[in-house]
Amino acid sequence: MDERIIKTEADIAEGAAWLAAKEPRFAHALTLLAPLPLRLRDDGFEALLSAIVSQQISVAAARGVWAKLEAAHATTAEAILPLSVEDLRTIGLSKQKAGYAKALAEHRIDYKALRFQRAEAVVRELTAVKGIGVWTAEIYAMFSLGRADVFAAGDLALQESARVLFALPARPSEKDLRQMAEAWSPWRAVAARLLFTYYHRIKDREGLT
Repeated sequence: MDERIIKTEADIAEGAAWLAAKEPRFAHALTLLAPLPLRLRDDGFEALLSAIVSQQISVAAARGVWAKLEAAHATTAEAILPLSVEDLRTIGLSKQKAGYAKALAEHRIDYKALRFQRAEAVVRELTAVKGIGVWTAEIYAMFSLGRADVFAAGDLALQESARVLFALPARPSEKDLRQMAEAWSPWRAVAARLLFTYYHRIKDREGLT
């Protein structure tokens, strides 16, 4: 695998400098923002289970459900495999998410092997699991595996941030934003960090939700 991996703040700074030289709007945004965050997190089963738990609920609610799973020692594949969907519902998952958690545990992904696969292969393998969509897989590739050239174009915050920063007449669709992001290769994951950070700035300023 010859893909660039983000490991340190220096990698983020390198990508940000490249983007600023490529795109004046990025250069402008970077003058308004603090150094972009590294935002790396652990990889593995718990990272994906946490993403499933967080789907379509608030951050606070997700933390509450995760705390219940931790209290029940049900955050590993080995712990979830013998549990039924009803068991997981009792702990705090919805019926749908309990099914997704079971599917993830049963899929037995080789997480160490994913570290050495190309991003496209990572997304393809993860989306083969029921309950994991392209957005979840791309977020995992960006922040758990540190892939420098992945962009989660389906993310609503990235779409809204791009609309404001690029003065677009409407929020771009996933397809349109993915096409825009092609110009930001090979540092699309740094562009995503920039847009995420910019989104939080405009959200605070304009009261966006």
